[in-house]
Amino acid sequence: MKPLVIVTRKLPLAVEKRMQELFNVKLNDDDHPFTKDELLCAVQEATVLVPTVTDKIEAEIINAAGTNFKMIANFGVGINHVDLASARARMITVTNTPGVLTEDTAEMAFSLMLGIMRRVNEGERMLRAGKWQGWAPTDMHGTRLFGKKIGIIGMGRIGQALAKRAKAFGMGIHYHNRNPIHQDLEAEFGATYWQSLDQMITQMDVISLNCPYTDETHHLMNNHRLGLMQKHAYLINTARGEVIDEKILIEKLSSGEIRGAGLDVYENEPQVKKDFLTLENVVLAPHMGSATTEARQAMGDKVIINVKTFLDGHSPRDRVIS
Repeated sequence: MKPLVIVTRKLPLAVEKRMQELFNVKLNDDDHPFTKDELLCAVQEATVLVPTVTDKIEAEIINAAGTNFKMIANFGVGINHVDLASARARMITVTNTPGVLTEDTAEMAFSLMLGIMRRVNEGERMLRAGKWQGWAPTDMHGTRLFGKKIGIIGMGRIGQALAKRAKAFGMGIHYHNRNPIHQDLEAEFGATYWQSLDQMITQMDVISLNCPYTDETHHLMNNHRLGLMQKHAYLINTARGEVIDEKILIEKLSSGEIRGAGLDVYENEPQVKKDFLTLENVVLAPHMGSATTEARQAMGDKVIINVKTFLDGHSPRDRVIS
């Protein structure tokens, strides 16, 4: 019997068919999120688990794994839902799917920015509700992107892809990163590096969060930093919901201390704070940054390559730990 691969969510059909050809695989046909008990059973039975961001692979689950459990092949880039320390202690290989959703996530960040600054969603709601009275010179004024300064927090693949789009719209590119990017890239974007995140925030018209979620970035945008934003500024988040203190953000959006926000991720997904739903100055998307046919297929292809490489006795290219 081939080693068992258990997939926790329904994947694109072509990906599942290829998995069935290559592996002894157990699929999730009804696409329900696995419960904790189901995850515990899966790691006791499988050699490879293919989870997604909806699965909390905590220390308790990893420590309960059977002796045959050897690999977590994550469907997605972010791995903050996996207890890496426990996986490392158990010598379990962990992989992810980097590089294939860069353009898609950057597109989503830019869509949120356009949507909130030009009041697209607000206008659509008004029109659908039958409240539009026709064009008027003083109606639905938004904010022009051209000439505005965007501060990108996290200048990795996605941050750079966002910078390309922002430059094409005539925006000034600024960024904060652990280290400056290569000077050739800085010149290409016309980008300015800020060593001080706080100082950058005070000068920007838009702040976009494109950093990974870690202990260091938990509530990176806290009361202090949200308070540094200019009153006319906008906040965009396609990273992870935990990077923002949502309670404080709601307070500042409600009071007008921040003009608007575009959010694709939330602290306690799929639950979204009810106060967000009542605010006109926020665009909300259901964690769909990578939700294109192309990206999800490519993510699945990466998972297949990682699993096959591992089961063939080699080290997967996209390993996070091994």
